[in-house]
Amino acid sequence: MERLEFVSPSDGSRLDQFLSECAEGLSRSRIEALIRDGAATVNGRPASKSYRVKAGDRIVLELPPPEEAAPQPCEMALDIVYEDADLLVVNKPKGMVVHPAPGHSGDTLVNGLLYHCRGSLSGINGELRPGIVHRIDKDTSGLLVVAKSDRAHQGLSVQFEKHTIERVYETIVFGKMPEPSGRIDAPIARSPRDRKKMAIAARGGKNAVTHYQVLQEYRSCSHLACRLETGRTHQIRTHLASIGHFVVGDLVYGRPVPGLHLDFEGQCLHARVLGFLHPVSGERLYFESALPDYFSRLLDKLERMEG
Repeated sequence: MERLEFVSPSDGSRLDQFLSECAEGLSRSRIEALIRDGAATVNGRPASKSYRVKAGDRIVLELPPPEEAAPQPCEMALDIVYEDADLLVVNKPKGMVVHPAPGHSGDTLVNGLLYHCRGSLSGINGELRPGIVHRIDKDTSGLLVVAKSDRAHQGLSVQFEKHTIERVYETIVFGKMPEPSGRIDAPIARSPRDRKKMAIAARGGKNAVTHYQVLQEYRSCSHLACRLETGRTHQIRTHLASIGHFVVGDLVYGRPVPGLHLDFEGQCLHARVLGFLHPVSGERLYFESALPDYFSRLLDKLERMEG
């Protein structure tokens, strides 16, 4: 919430007139509405718009944060691999943001879903994230389940909370793994140094477990399959970086490798497998997504350079 503070230099002006002159960018009608809502105080007490300001009065105007506009339907090509009355599974491309965020208000997956589903999406997560039960990062590609009904949303949420959703990702990391397969068990919390990042928690944090298997090794990199036992924010990227094998292209948790130029932007991470019980019918659903072109091209490059 933004807070504007002023001290009156003289007597005489009405409060609404005084603020209209001092608060740049705010219309008279907006100021009157804020005063009416109790957002303006004089010497610590609410005042009416007709209050006559006196010299030395301390006037504070608190501006509420702007309300985010509800996302609008937008026609776009969506790769929907399954759909029924209660849910759908979509194959999200690399570079697409899942739900509206600063800088992305009209080109997100949610905008496309609103158009495709004609408004038939679960409202449990609010109007900014209709139907969204879980998410994957902008530069992560792959499978995502979306709830069209509230009953589906509730049932899927329970499965995510109990960690019974089957999720397998493929990724390429720098370096050779110490073992052909392994388990990373380390709690994850918000980084105390950078609130936009996650980190391994020295104490507290949420339990997080990732299982990895080496699919192919190269001189400088390893192609992995990672199965999530839990599903924390940035879990795979955080876990792999914590053991010194950060995801290729991930400059948030990793760093460039001297002498190795793969010319790759955005993390190489693909949600390949998604399996769960249908929250309404109870049927077991299982989906696989083929590796996208960006991933296959990087594998081909590594094969040519280091195979």
